[in-house]
Amino acid sequence: MGISASFATAATLIAGLLATSAATAQEQFQRVQSKSDFVALVDGTELSILRPFYLRNAIKLQVSPQGGIAGTALRKPVTGAWSWENGFFCREMTYGDNTIPANCQLVAVKGDELRFISDQGQGDRADFRLKR
Repeated sequence: MGISASFATAATLIAGLLATSAATAQEQFQRVQSKSDFVALVDGTELSILRPFYLRNAIKLQVSPQGGIAGTALRKPVTGAWSWENGFFCREMTYGDNTIPANCQLVAVKGDELRFISDQGQGDRADFRLKR
């Protein structure tokens, strides 16, 4: 095998690796479109925060199909209620003695990860792992 053949083989391998990396990067979150799709994802699961990284495992929630939210954040109780409005997850919550302002959030899914983006998809985001 000559130098040009070796170079061609290496170039083909690199191109293949780059294509695989590009395909992996393209695995995007898909928006959850309906309440029934959302309920199917969260029913019977615990949501454990993944990102932002500094909160990893510090927030664990259960979101019930009936509209309840319960769990803990930084060892304080979290309670609340949610509804599905115009394609968004809208929630009101308390954290310890603090009221968290109501907010409607875009929800997206990728595998066992659920992403919430505040302010109807225009604000901060948080990614949770769905644990059955």
